[in-house]
Parts: sequence; C-alpha cells; structure tokens
Amino acid sequence: MKEEVYYVVAFDSTHYAIQGEKTLKNSDIDIKVIPTPREITASCGLSIRFSPEFFEQVKNILEEASLSIGGIYKLVKNETGRFASKVS
Repeated sequence: MKEEVYYVVAFDSTHYAIQGEKTLKNSDIDIKVIPTPREITASCGLSIRFSPEFFEQVKNILEEASLSIGGIYKLVKNETGRFASKVS
C-alpha cells in the first residue's frame, strides 16, 4: 500500500465548519467536507480535508477569515494504519 498524506482542518463548531467550507470554496481550493477522523479530538464532527500543496494557502485564508478552528492536522495513512499530528 502506498502512503497517503493529506491535511484536515478541525473546527470548534458546525457553524465554523460550514463557514470554512464556503470561504475555501470561494478561494477555488479543492476541499472535501468529511467526518472528523477518530485520531483527532475536536468539538465538531465535521472537518475539511485538503491536499498538502494547499497547506499555506488554507492556513492564511482561515486566519484572515478569523474562523475558530480546533487545529490543522497532517494525516498519514499507510499499511500500519492512520496517524494524525497537529501542525497548526
């Protein structure tokens, strides 16, 4: 199995997750709303998944929009499982 790396934004509430989705889609960033992975403890059950190449752009957009987030996490999925580490 090839290693898969992606990032997830966890939000403090569903309201912020929906606002985050609208804000990022308006910026033409390829995102996907997903259930918050088990490896991440967050107040909200919704998160936004995006590719590594958009990390800086997503981080800057969310900071400018003053959205309350639980954090941005890097997830690595390989043959031994899925692992999350908070990066912002």
